[in-house]
Amino acid sequence: MWWMDGGFHWGWMLFGGLMMLMFWGGLIALAVLIIRSFTNGGSRSSSSDLSSQKTPLQILEERYARGEIGKEEFESIRADISQ
Repeated sequence: MWWMDGGFHWGWMLFGGLMMLMFWGGLIALAVLIIRSFTNGGSRSSSSDLSSQKTPLQILEERYARGEIGKEEFESIRADISQ
């Protein structure tokens, strides 16, 4: 009968409380991660996407390089863009 003579000390109670906090904390963290993965994650792409956006001239040059537009159209649009 070790439990009658002080076998259950404060250490066991503290250990149980910490384990319960770790369990619920982990469960909440897992739920947050799952929700963030299904939503956009709080739109992390605010400043990084702005710096990587292409200018109209770059888009025009790519279209010309792919052959989507001819030289005359390229020159005309480039003149309009640079005004």
